[in-house]
Amino acid sequence: MWKTIGVFLLACGLALPASAGDDTMVIAFAQDDMANDFRRAQVQAVRDALAEHPDLRFVHADAQGRTSLLIRQIDRFTARPVDLLIVGTNGDRAVVPAVTKAYEAGIPVIVLDRGIQSDRYTTFINSDNARIGRLAAEFIAERLAGNGTVLLFEGLPSADVTQLRTQGFLDEIGRHEGIRVVRRVGNFLRRDAVVEMEKLVAAGVTADAIFAESDSMLSGIRAVLTRHGIDPASIVTVGCDFIGEARDAIFAGTQTASVKFPLGGRESVQIAVEILAGNAVPKHVVIPVEMVTRENVDRVAPVF
Repeated sequence: MWKTIGVFLLACGLALPASAGDDTMVIAFAQDDMANDFRRAQVQAVRDALAEHPDLRFVHADAQGRTSLLIRQIDRFTARPVDLLIVGTNGDRAVVPAVTKAYEAGIPVIVLDRGIQSDRYTTFINSDNARIGRLAAEFIAERLAGNGTVLLFEGLPSADVTQLRTQGFLDEIGRHEGIRVVRRVGNFLRRDAVVEMEKLVAAGVTADAIFAESDSMLSGIRAVLTRHGIDPASIVTVGCDFIGEARDAIFAGTQTASVKFPLGGRESVQIAVEILAGNAVPKHVVIPVEMVTRENVDRVAPVF
């Protein structure tokens, strides 16, 4: 039977009451950090896809990158209870008890994009992150003819997507003895990438290529290079996600490539609708990725 429940929008520590009708079901999205462009766009993609389903309501929470807050928000959604929960986490372990509690309370859980060290969820939707790292490494190694220095800007260290992208990149680039890798952490945030890139420039570190595990980080890196009179077009630069900024930069020649990493928002809604209709769904859904360069940039739509 469809639930009538009181729901609260949890964002920035505030609670906004909302009402739901007798024939309305509620989907909640507990998101890690909406200061991250990609994570914010994921929430918006779910919201927009759900607008096509008037019998479903959407609420979300922004944990602002704080694990403790994310756990509390998941617990609050569980206590309401909501009808289905989507989780975007910042680590693969800390949220496991909260996600398990929701799942064992009978709330279907979709884990989106970043995985967890548990199978106590309904469906995991992601892309092959190790393949993303390998694709970037193959592209850079070919452009450098197997020799040079590469800056690797990693995402959030606790996230499995970072670990997998990094491992895939290092495994592939390690096949080329003439390539040296300098690693820095940018946490998937352009402001953090700016800080780290400024340090590298100040230290006189130069590179022949850069792989940033998100296009947002690469946008910050380009801004630093430009500010210091370094032409981004003189460096092989590969990002990930393929956002609008990356498309424009590839067209302009200031970014070499980006690995398209789908948001997964629409796919999450498709799975959610099936779950709420009582239909069986896959435990794991993999969304394909692709390399975008000057050769195909006009034929590939950015993720946002």
